Amino acid sequence: MVNYSSLDSTFAALADPTRRAILNRLALGEANVSELAEPFSMSLPAVSKHLRVLEDAGLLIRRKEGRTHHCSLRTDPLGDAVEWIEEARQFWSDRLDALAEFLEQPADDTNHRKEPKK
Repeated sequence: MVNYSSLDSTFAALADPTRRAILNRLALGEANVSELAEPFSMSLPAVSKHLRVLEDAGLLIRRKEGRTHHCSLRTDPLGDAVEWIEEARQFWSDRLDALAEFLEQPADDTNHRKEPKK
């Protein structure tokens, strides 16, 4: 069952390209904040804000070792998002199939023809 209350924060976190890039990097394995910040032309505090959004959405787990913060990916919220997307895809696929079936039926001229105005 999809946890609808977490979908908003998951989709909000995924809406930003920087956060998606961070998640892609974390998919390769754990990284510290400096490693995650390296490819971006922004300050460490700015990267930390992105990490906080990901952490609040449940997509990231942070572990502190001394002064170093290690981050790893948590995929549970992504599973909920995928499940919701699949439910929506199935719903609209069914509706479009029904519409196509309706449109492919031969028209009954007596029921669909409008009488000309006099």
